[in-house]
Amino acid sequence: MENKSSHILIVDDDDRIRSLLKDYLTENKYIVSTAENADKAKEKLGFLKFDIIILDVMMPGQNGYELTKEIKRNTKIPVILLTAKGEVENRIKGLELGADDYIGKPFEPKELLLRIKNIIKNYNKLDLNRKYFVGTAEIDLNKMTILLSGKRKKINNSEKKVLVEMLSNPGKTYSRGEIGKISGISQERSIDVMITRLRQKIETSPKNPKYLQTKRGLGYVLWIE
Repeated sequence: MENKSSHILIVDDDDRIRSLLKDYLTENKYIVSTAENADKAKEKLGFLKFDIIILDVMMPGQNGYELTKEIKRNTKIPVILLTAKGEVENRIKGLELGADDYIGKPFEPKELLLRIKNIIKNYNKLDLNRKYFVGTAEIDLNKMTILLSGKRKKINNSEKKVLVEMLSNPGKTYSRGEIGKISGISQERSIDVMITRLRQKIETSPKNPKYLQTKRGLGYVLWIE
């Protein structure tokens, strides 16, 4: 998932820090929401989808440790803790409660940005050992096969690379050039042929694709129900 489509929740009782981080991360093409305490954060978690939470440890009311434990009990959203405490035991406590990373105040916004990018990238990596479904097509990336309507078909390495990328970013449009870089195929005609082959393996009606679609003038997109 690219950063421009990632939604970040910043939870901190310090107005200045919330404002600075929101401005900085927005400039770096993230969607940013903020909350000044745990209660406000939980309200937003109730109706908005977030890709990562930046959470201050020391807040009035429910603190960051307690909120981390609650978040991790109910979701898999990654959490980075902000803490002014440098003691090892406090950092360990946060990690034991499920936090994915921590950063001590004061910190450079660029360092936080790098940590955010790394965590989101890791969370969006596909598990090649599990099966993925696109409609009724069962995709086994490890065995490099697709099972559809009782028929199992092989995929080649180029097709696998494209599927890994598209399954990691459903709804994202890829230009022919991007598909070419991912697959290692340079000729546009060959890219179109590969997409046609994938449709024949994924779609029940390849000529009227429901999942692997063409966006005229833009490229290709994979939709997952």
